[in-house]
Amino acid sequence: MSATLELAAGLKGNVASIGYGLAAIGPGVGVGIIFGNGTQALARQPEAAGLIRTNQIMGFAFCEALALIGIVMGYAYPS
Repeated sequence: MSATLELAAGLKGNVASIGYGLAAIGPGVGVGIIFGNGTQALARQPEAAGLIRTNQIMGFAFCEALALIGIVMGYAYPS
């Protein structure tokens, strides 16, 4: 019985890790879009560099917050 519980606990941790890996795809794509479009905006309007850079940093922070929430959800709510 104890070996079965250990196996189930190990599998749950592995499934949470796989789920987080899949959940991290969204923020990763979002960060790429933010900095790609920000670079294009800086090339088109260099005089607005301060505003564009500020918006890039805010967007990056929000995307990374989603990634951090994703890693916590896998372990915070055990089933």
